[in-house]
Amino acid sequence: MPKLKNKTAPRASGDVFLLAAVVLLSVIGCVFIYSASSYSAEATYGDSFYFVKKQAIGIALGVAAMLFTANFSYEKLKKFALPLAIVALVLLALVFVPFVGVENYGAKRWIGIGSLTVQPSEIAKFAFILFTAAYIAKRPDRARSFKGILPVLGYGAALCVLIILEPNMSITACVGMLMIAMLFSAGMKIKHFMCILLPALALGVALIFAEPYRLSRLSAFLNPWASPKGEGYQLIQSLYALGSGGWFGVGLFNSRQKYAFLPFSESDFILSVIGEETGFIGLLAFFALLGFIVYRGIRIAASTKNVFAYLLAMGITFIFGIQVLVNALVVTGSIPPTGLPLPLVSSGNTSIIIFLAEFGVLYNISKGGV
Repeated sequence: MPKLKNKTAPRASGDVFLLAAVVLLSVIGCVFIYSASSYSAEATYGDSFYFVKKQAIGIALGVAAMLFTANFSYEKLKKFALPLAIVALVLLALVFVPFVGVENYGAKRWIGIGSLTVQPSEIAKFAFILFTAAYIAKRPDRARSFKGILPVLGYGAALCVLIILEPNMSITACVGMLMIAMLFSAGMKIKHFMCILLPALALGVALIFAEPYRLSRLSAFLNPWASPKGEGYQLIQSLYALGSGGWFGVGLFNSRQKYAFLPFSESDFILSVIGEETGFIGLLAFFALLGFIVYRGIRIAASTKNVFAYLLAMGITFIFGIQVLVNALVVTGSIPPTGLPLPLVSSGNTSIIIFLAEFGVLYNISKGGV
């Protein structure tokens, strides 16, 4: 971590290129959510725009949250770090309370509030970023000792335990990677990094072998054609979609895999539909936009002279980049399949509201030095 101070000099304007890219990505997400879900939405709900309308509500709320965080001094967020950390733990625990937690596809990952559902793990990711940034910023030398990083490791571990019990292996892995990345960027020593990384990898392997369904997913990843109608089905359909796209795609709204062939085509596997409809060239342009957002985030972090702002910006950029990478690896069959939304693109209100709010914070930070 560069030598930083706990002071900043605000400017009137921030990184408008970041905001433009984020808004553009959200709009692209809406377009492809309609393309991917129109058939299933019409068949299930009698409204081909069902998922688009839900996403539009999420975007509207997210933009409101982004406008608020973009104009709310990020320094004031420090005092919310501990309360939000506690709230995140409570919300994750409420998932397991009868009549409060909502179960879908054999997993309890949501809290029901009337007709609405909230995914606490999405809130927990930002809670961890804020907690870690505030804790290290108070005494930056904490990152250089194992004792100093124990509270961060302890809080991260508590989140991971509650999330893996849902069960949600993908978000657990994301929080784990986020924890290591943030501590490393804060100046953690290599020996401490290895002390965390090696047990984490061993635990990850143990968790895979602890549950039969995870083993079956691993088998499907290694050879999806061994169970083309079972665990390997989704990956095969995803590869069919990507392969059908060729160089230039089959054309916008012309996906064939969305016709009940590819499960979760509007959420976890929306990237497959994007690849099918726009082809390899379209995917290159799409990933260029994603990469541009990551670049702007890193640039904002590198430009600040404030420890808290630096870690906050790096954490937000890290979690966005980690989720993009993991989602892309899953849909291409590069790692075992796991349910993880593509940030700002996949259908899901909690995810898009939180991410837009986070990018508002990032924009706020950029006012001080980009």
